[in-house]
Amino acid sequence: MLAMACFQKQKTPFICLTILTLVFWLNWVPSVAELQRLEHHGKSDESLGFLVIGDWGRGGLYNQSEIAFQMGRIGKKLDIDFVISTGDNFYDNGLKGVNDPAFQESFTKIYSQKSLQKPWYSILGNHDYRGDAKAQLNPMLRKIDSRWICLRSFTLNTGSADFFFMDTTPFVDVYFTDPEERVYDWRGIYPREIYLNNLLKDLDSALRNSTAEWKIVVGHHAIRSISHHGDTLELIDQLLPVLEMNGVDFYVNGHDHCLQRISCPDNRIQFLTSGAGSKAWRGDDKKHDKCAVHFFYDGQGFMSMQLKSTEAKMVFYDVFGQPIHQWSVSRMLHSEM
Repeated sequence: MLAMACFQKQKTPFICLTILTLVFWLNWVPSVAELQRLEHHGKSDESLGFLVIGDWGRGGLYNQSEIAFQMGRIGKKLDIDFVISTGDNFYDNGLKGVNDPAFQESFTKIYSQKSLQKPWYSILGNHDYRGDAKAQLNPMLRKIDSRWICLRSFTLNTGSADFFFMDTTPFVDVYFTDPEERVYDWRGIYPREIYLNNLLKDLDSALRNSTAEWKIVVGHHAIRSISHHGDTLELIDQLLPVLEMNGVDFYVNGHDHCLQRISCPDNRIQFLTSGAGSKAWRGDDKKHDKCAVHFFYDGQGFMSMQLKSTEAKMVFYDVFGQPIHQWSVSRMLHSEM
């Protein structure tokens, strides 16, 4: 837009070049390292507890408020350290800006219980990119609610576990080739190929350098799923090989509005979907011809995870806060208990 205006108004080549350079650097070139580094110091015994919720921001509707209440109850019981949001934080079209009242109406006022007044480590989903994506990333939101920590991609070191939060939406081709007349806020990720290459290189380096007992990757889109969206082929092709080569234990995602646990015979990763924070898709499930589906639930709910140096315990909860599936994994044996 600026470039066209520049030449239409017949400005001098020097001025045009200056404008184009500013546009290029401010909006189109990704940073050299996409993964920012954060630390969270937990309990003295290095144990860790947290909740995982995705696809939630609907102003309390579609049982979002009921789920929030049960999260508060479970969060208190488990003495959680933080909450992870797997994206699609504000429906249907993200935030309009940093002063959008949806931030408080769908986040601050809903997740108000004491046990949830902990850091919320969040990433963007495809619906968040349909609004002002940079608004969710703006540190100004922390002045409204200090819990909110949202970055495109980042690592979180807690001692016994390292978390790797990945911006998965730019991987998915359909948002670029067939956006269905929707406008996505792609500022900051162009050129797309360079952005994705840098992201994968930085993830690979961070995973290889990690000495944590547990390696957990968080993204919005599912790698493996039997629900509405199914497997994300672009992530299978580009992201999954990096996870397999670097001994990742869990891949945690949202996007499909369900709870599910899947594992595949060709790697040790467990694929965990927690995208049931509000509206769910009843009866929308498929079979999987390559992987084992250990659990699938097509109602609203959330997940908890408790980590120790040698054991991880996971639980899926329904809208009433009842455990509907739980299991544990030994880090020493790396087998299901």
